Amino acid sequence: MDIAATGDETERMCLLTAYDVLILDRDLPVMSGDEVCRRLRELTDPPPILMLTAAGELTDRIYGLTELGADDYLGKPFDFTELVARVRALSRRAPKPPPSVLSFGNLTLDETRREVSADGTTLELSVKETAVLRLLMRAGGAPVAHDEIVRAVWDQHLNTSTGVVRTTVSRLRGKLGDSCLILTDKGEGYRLCD
Repeated sequence: MDIAATGDETERMCLLTAYDVLILDRDLPVMSGDEVCRRLRELTDPPPILMLTAAGELTDRIYGLTELGADDYLGKPFDFTELVARVRALSRRAPKPPPSVLSFGNLTLDETRREVSADGTTLELSVKETAVLRLLMRAGGAPVAHDEIVRAVWDQHLNTSTGVVRTTVSRLRGKLGDSCLILTDKGEGYRLCD
């Protein structure tokens, strides 16, 4: 489970991670939950969205479902068991994506088998190294912030001063060799360059 405090952070996280269900408040800072919902609906594979909000009047629910594109809508106050039941129902309805293979330059990542190859040669990567590489490949050469890697690969409570991300990226660089470069953009994060 990941938590985002702002609408723009929510959108960024959904672009990097395929979530089973997104619980979205309409009243988020920076970018409203309404705008996040609209933008996510434009994705090829958006997550099922449950709007959870204080705006629980009938007109609000209809607007959230029809105009914003939410899959379900729950007004506050709510019973926690109902929230859990609705999340379970949405996750059952969510289509399971077909096995996918990511490519970047001469790298290939079979997400189902968790196999990485460079120029047809299989690379032995740890689970965390593979997860970091998957994020970087999905970003398509755009930088991925250190904090986004922490949230997606470890969790948001990881003590980031331990240098675990830097160490994992360093090991990954060594294993990739000349097949693909991982660049550090100061203040931006890490990105792939073929």
